[in-house]
Amino acid sequence: MSSRGVNGAHEEAASRREAASGGIHRFVVFGDICGSGTLNMAEKELYRSAMYAAFDEAYASVGVEPGTFHQEDRGDGVLAALRPDMPPRLMVGRWIDTLYESLRDHNTGRSRRLRLRIGMNAGLVVQDRHGLVGRAVDLAARLCDSPTAKRIMAEAPEVDLLVVVSDWLYGNVVAEGGRYVEPDHYRRARIRSKETDEAAWFHVPRRTAPPLIGPEGEDGTGYGGASEGQRVSGVGSGTGVGPSRGDGPTPRTGGGNRTYHVGGDLLDVHGNTIHGDFTGIRKDAGAGERE
Repeated sequence: MSSRGVNGAHEEAASRREAASGGIHRFVVFGDICGSGTLNMAEKELYRSAMYAAFDEAYASVGVEPGTFHQEDRGDGVLAALRPDMPPRLMVGRWIDTLYESLRDHNTGRSRRLRLRIGMNAGLVVQDRHGLVGRAVDLAARLCDSPTAKRIMAEAPEVDLLVVVSDWLYGNVVAEGGRYVEPDHYRRARIRSKETDEAAWFHVPRRTAPPLIGPEGEDGTGYGGASEGQRVSGVGSGTGVGPSRGDGPTPRTGGGNRTYHVGGDLLDVHGNTIHGDFTGIRKDAGAGERE
């Protein structure tokens, strides 16, 4: 049997073992080129080449060599799953920073720039002969393609790179900090798309906060997060596969109406309107009044 046949047999056997075990924990990256639908064929080829070059440079910066991780072409994007022994802090630190620098170098002097949305997550992944499967993969794709992420990039044309990480990844990796990691520059928002209802964290490298415009997005997501230089307490309690509670956004006021946000059982009051799950409203008893 040829060496290619032997390698193929080994890969097939490894895939069967991985599927039988329910998957292994891997870091997942889903990247997408913004506005690719407006490009002609020549531009698509140019942008794809530049995207792959930027990804290759970012992987090389953290010691990930070609052929040591799984990567799938998605036309105007890529899906990748790293080896289980890859330190996730390097991916949310030096990898993001290098990707940002590579995009900046490529875009210098260009009228039409390469702009990327990146979704990041970690969790159980099964790799078979067809590709990658798992809820961790699904969520990474939903983070990248979420209405909130697309809206940010549409309303901030000066931004070339937007990174969206899962709540689990933020709480367990990003929030710990480290070289090139900017935990205080992330902002939290809710992602509601198809069957996904998750908290996510949005980040534009070298900016104190992404340009989250307005109190709510088109998908009805309420924007929360720390004020500049402050982190939201209680983050990271989610599992990355479902919604988390008890970490509501900070209070805000504006527009003549007072708005209140309370963690735990969420009470969100806009003027005379009440939103959220709660068990009741109690007014302090006064003269002749009862609770």
